[in-house]
Formats: sequence, C-alpha cells, structure tokens
Amino acid sequence: MAEILEVLMVVSFGFAWPTSIANSLRARTAKGKSPYFLAIIIFGYICGIASKFIAGKINYVVIFYVINLVMVSIDLGIYFRNRRLDMERSDVNSE
Repeated sequence: MAEILEVLMVVSFGFAWPTSIANSLRARTAKGKSPYFLAIIIFGYICGIASKFIAGKINYVVIFYVINLVMVSIDLGIYFRNRRLDMERSDVNSE
C-alpha cells in the first residue's frame, strides 16, 4: 500500500511539470520562475532516487522519480533559455 501511495504522490507531481514546461515555452520569459526552486526540486528527486538504491528498494516507483527529474531538468533548461531571451530583449530595448 505504501508503494501505491508513493506512486500516486510522484505521479501527481508529474502532472504539474508538463504544464510548467508548456507555460515556460509559451511565455518566453524567465520572469516569475525561480531557478533555485527548480534546483531544490531536482536535488529532492536525486535524493529520492538515491534512497531507493541505498535501501535496495529499487522498484517501478524509481521510473516515476526519473521521469519527473528529467521534466524538471528540462524546465530548468528552458528557464536559462528564457533568461537569455530576456537579456536579448533588454539589449535591443536599450539601444
């Protein structure tokens, strides 16, 4: 039962990341997005994955941790792209 609840928790978080990625792509700005928050989430997923390996409880739940880790990493990458776009727009406006 504990594994099922853990999967439901991780999958629930997993539904939020595609929406965040889509919003970041559509917005084309880094405003309102925190790279520190995303880095903390990435760290948390890495710790969750590591705990599974250390405890020897490697099961299907790890797949969802990895999927979420990849999605948050993509969102962080989009943040840096959007920050670059913000700087380019700022440079054009200041000329």
